[in-house]
Amino acid sequence: MGKRFLIDTNILLEYIGNILPLKANKLVDDIITDDFNISVINYIEVLGHQSATQDISDFLNLANRYELTQEIVRQTIILRKIVKIKLPDAIIAATAIVHNLVLISRNTKDFENIKGLELLNPHQDS
Repeated sequence: MGKRFLIDTNILLEYIGNILPLKANKLVDDIITDDFNISVINYIEVLGHQSATQDISDFLNLANRYELTQEIVRQTIILRKIVKIKLPDAIIAATAIVHNLVLISRNTKDFENIKGLELLNPHQDS
């Protein structure tokens, strides 16, 4: 794969729950095998979900987890000033922008007005 991806919480939960459409599941499988990237926010959201287990924690610990850095904080502040967006989504978007990652998410509507952010909805694009 040429592009690198950041996997959003909704896709992680659908993947873990085995409810992604077949093509989307294959795409996410390939991404996870090739270069598994998540934001610290995704990590917190998934492990804070009712369904979180030790197996899920072990799975997420396989990922390259992007923690908050000054650069991500600065980008988050910029996004919040120009786009109406929830703080967790702004941090996720900022992480993708700073690290030049395509954000793979079902909730593209939350992110579609962010300049410089490339999105992929596996439900539509697979």
